[in-house]
Amino acid sequence: MDQSFGKSIRAARRNKGYSQRDLAARVEVDYTYLSKLENDRADYPPKEDVIRAIAHHLELDAEELSYLAGRITAEDAKVVQELAKTHQKQMPVLLRTIRDNPEMVQRILQEAQQENLEET
Repeated sequence: MDQSFGKSIRAARRNKGYSQRDLAARVEVDYTYLSKLENDRADYPPKEDVIRAIAHHLELDAEELSYLAGRITAEDAKVVQELAKTHQKQMPVLLRTIRDNPEMVQRILQEAQQENLEET
């Protein structure tokens, strides 16, 4: 999924043949809220249970949808908390570096993926 959260769920909803009202009823949200989500105009990311319900009914990957929505998984949140506790003073510097140097981040991610491939 190289799209936004909204575009991804709109395309999947249409592929399933659901109207916004149909999907909203299945997910138990108001159809106007679903419309805001599909148009990437919601004031805040949907809650995890809404993301999971959408993913379930549209047969999408819930974790990928969470990331697209701007949320991180509970497991990822634990990792961030552990790092923050362990490296309290260095975390702001690290986060600013990540924000300001996307090329470095890409290089690190590629190296990590390569290491994971070599381990398997």
